[in-house]
Amino acid sequence: MNTIDLLNSHRSIRKFQSRAIEQDKMNRILECGMRASNTGNMQIYSIIVTQQPDNVAALSKLHFGQGSTAPAFLTICVDVNRYHHWCRLRGCDEPYDNFLWLMSGTVDASLAAQNICVAAEAEGLGFCYLGTVMYNTKAIAELMELPKGVVPIVTLCMGYPDEQPAQSERLPLEGVVHDEKYHDYSDDDIERIHRIREEFPFNQEMVRQNGTRNLAEIFTKIRYPKKDNVAISQALLDFVKQAGMMEQ
Repeated sequence: MNTIDLLNSHRSIRKFQSRAIEQDKMNRILECGMRASNTGNMQIYSIIVTQQPDNVAALSKLHFGQGSTAPAFLTICVDVNRYHHWCRLRGCDEPYDNFLWLMSGTVDASLAAQNICVAAEAEGLGFCYLGTVMYNTKAIAELMELPKGVVPIVTLCMGYPDEQPAQSERLPLEGVVHDEKYHDYSDDDIERIHRIREEFPFNQEMVRQNGTRNLAEIFTKIRYPKKDNVAISQALLDFVKQAGMMEQ
């Protein structure tokens, strides 16, 4: 399968075989992650691979039970701790404990994660991105004994698929891509580009089962309501400050 077909065939996997991932295969995948573009070739990230069953179970619990059948979790973190250590050994300043490098490291970690994902699928593995890494950041950091300067950003559960689910819908190209300058959306634009999501059978069934007026209400009232967003945002900000990544 060529790269274009591989990328276009992606689907999230949530059920995995018990089969472990071979170490040489895991190493190849991780090396692909480390070849991703990054800020200044500084690689301000670390990748924590969790495969021991007890640790996998504990990590799955912090992700609200997601990935419970996966043989491996990969947690990709912003990491200025390692770089600062090197700077100290070389008698240099430690200037990366701030919001700029939290953002730069987040981009770098995300690029590495996407390379890992593509490589994993090329190797016959499946994965699911777990956004809940942002919900329990402090507890995840404590479980992994992360030092100051290290912030979890992306979690992937990974393994050999034990299902072949249908692909999720995506917005059409015109809903995301802007030519030359940002083109703000008219009401008609919004109606047209979101039609594919609102007419997708799975989404229509969610609306029916939850008794909501429409798909937007599923997101704003049930999945990601504002009260949860505010509380999680505050907890995440508190952790980032505790991790020493918001120095002035």
